[in-house]
Amino acid sequence: MTGGRYFLGLDVSTTGAKALLIDEQGQVVGSATSPLTLSMPHPLWSEQNPRDWWAGMVLSIQQVLGASGVPAQSIVAVGLTGQMHGLVMLEENGEVLRPAILWNDQRTGAQCDEIRTRLGKDRLIRITGNDALTGFTAPKILWVQQNEPDIYARARHVLLPKDYIRYRLTGQYGMDRAGGSGTLLFDLKTRTWSAEVLKELGIPIEWMPPTFEGPAITSRVSAEAAAATGLAAGTPVVAGGGDQAAGAVGVGAVEPGVVSVVLGTSGVVFATTSGPLVEPEGRLHAFCHAVPDRWHFMGVMLSAAGSFQWYRDTLAPDVSFDTLTTEAETVPPGSEGLLFLPYLTGERTPYPDPLARGAWIGLTARHTRAHLTRSVLEGVAFGLKDSFTLIQEAGLGDIRRVHVSGGGAKSALWKQILADVFNVELVTVNTTEGAAYGAALLAGVGAGCWTSVEAACAETIQVTGRVAPDARRAALYAEYYPQYRALYPALTGTFTNLAALAAKI
Repeated sequence: MTGGRYFLGLDVSTTGAKALLIDEQGQVVGSATSPLTLSMPHPLWSEQNPRDWWAGMVLSIQQVLGASGVPAQSIVAVGLTGQMHGLVMLEENGEVLRPAILWNDQRTGAQCDEIRTRLGKDRLIRITGNDALTGFTAPKILWVQQNEPDIYARARHVLLPKDYIRYRLTGQYGMDRAGGSGTLLFDLKTRTWSAEVLKELGIPIEWMPPTFEGPAITSRVSAEAAAATGLAAGTPVVAGGGDQAAGAVGVGAVEPGVVSVVLGTSGVVFATTSGPLVEPEGRLHAFCHAVPDRWHFMGVMLSAAGSFQWYRDTLAPDVSFDTLTTEAETVPPGSEGLLFLPYLTGERTPYPDPLARGAWIGLTARHTRAHLTRSVLEGVAFGLKDSFTLIQEAGLGDIRRVHVSGGGAKSALWKQILADVFNVELVTVNTTEGAAYGAALLAGVGAGCWTSVEAACAETIQVTGRVAPDARRAALYAEYYPQYRALYPALTGTFTNLAALAAKI
């Protein structure tokens, strides 16, 4: 394949290092993923070796170049994305000091409490847009300081996972502002590092890399990286974005009023805002977008499609998902008074509670497998509506449309339930590559192929399906939802007591 310009999106997730190549029309011309594994050396820990990310990405880039036949010189820009919040610590010469502590690591509860004590919760939320949670980068830095002082003393650079790939590609340090705002060390309004927060936590500001808007060119592929990957030396590398921000670009959720819902193992509700709005209690994440001069709210549900997977694997392992959803279509909305709490792995939004537990409420002898199935789908929809409602209450205003993606979006019934519960139109789009596709679009904007991120999305992303809410069902779900929302406050004490009893075994 020759001629034209191409853009490469690189995505380092917890499960794989992905390289995705698109052309000037936004068509995918090549994709490769090298698998990655997690290390969990102690309870609550989750780590990966950054060198494994680089080795996997080198292999994926080589595979994409080889399979697509696109000459390296025709790739005019590279965009980066990947898992957020992970801590990569480097010494002065750029060598990795310890395995990266990842977004899903839970060891830093004490450090989160310490951050709230030092800054005050209200002040912390006012500056950063977020409460202190174990997933963020700042408490991980304090954990290393307090538990690995020898490592901390040698540290000179702090990066996020994708920005380690940037460093290996270019030899330069840099970070996008969407990712930076997910460290709990950013000033949300000014879109840069907060000297105030860094000073209070005793973290040297010199450790933090320069930050850039998503489409901005940060550096260029080095001769050494070119020899390793097959890319052309001097190829521009743009800032890119954290996985959720880049994923929103990849499905066209880049303007206020358009919300992205990702119905994967976990669930994400992502809403673009025109200003740095903050949910006063910190129940929503408030970050910078990968789109310049845009911000976003984000709510995260830990077990969305994962709840349906658990249900099928545990109670109907020999039955297909299609059969289960076909059965559920015969059950009326509300599952005849049966509610399901999807807190199978704890919860994050709006209840940051690792002890929250799943439950069925309202079971009777009349309920069948079909009722159980539909209640699971409805319970996940109600859980996502918690984030949807918080976003509306925090000042987003009118929500015109929801772009839905992820494995769960393959179910027509589940999409209809979501449309009815949200009472807003759901659409699907032609792009299915998620964050890597968004990173490639950001690269194209940086290279001048499109004048803006909004223009890139308008030219490449098309609606492929629409699901309108049904007024009758929406009204019925509006009556069920307050009953669902009352369950967690009523049961939280029980969840705590059950966890304590289980720990005695």
